[in-house]
Amino acid sequence: MIRKECKLDIDATPDAVWAVLGRYMHIDEFAPAVTSVDALTDGTDGIGSRRRCHFENGTSVVEEVTSWQVSRGYGVRLSEMDAMPLHEASAALVLEPFPGNGTRVIWGMDYRVKYGPLGWLLGRTLMKMMMGKVLDANLNGLAEKLRRDVVSTS
Repeated sequence: MIRKECKLDIDATPDAVWAVLGRYMHIDEFAPAVTSVDALTDGTDGIGSRRRCHFENGTSVVEEVTSWQVSRGYGVRLSEMDAMPLHEASAALVLEPFPGNGTRVIWGMDYRVKYGPLGWLLGRTLMKMMMGKVLDANLNGLAEKLRRDVVSTS
């Protein structure tokens, strides 16, 4: 598996960050490439919750929660990713408090690319760079949503 991880320190408490991230079916509120989300399960969000994320380019992927810790983060396994050159993929979001009521958000992605050694090379170079851009955009979108939410409640 190849791993890409991005981090961002956000000026908000872990509970405030979780108030956005814990709304699992609403990632489209801050992830710029996600145009819409279909909830594939009913009930309270947590382990086993499934969503289909639709992207700007017309593709989609299903994500299923594999771990869930309120105000600390969650993990997902991706499936139905036919448009991507991946055999398997998973992601995890971790929230770490830091002094001054801030939160370090760590968003990691683990993936295995199709096409043997050539795919591995592609995964370690171009795909890793692309994954980093997506994760950074998601983190910055999260920070911006939190800033907007604070302004609108002030």
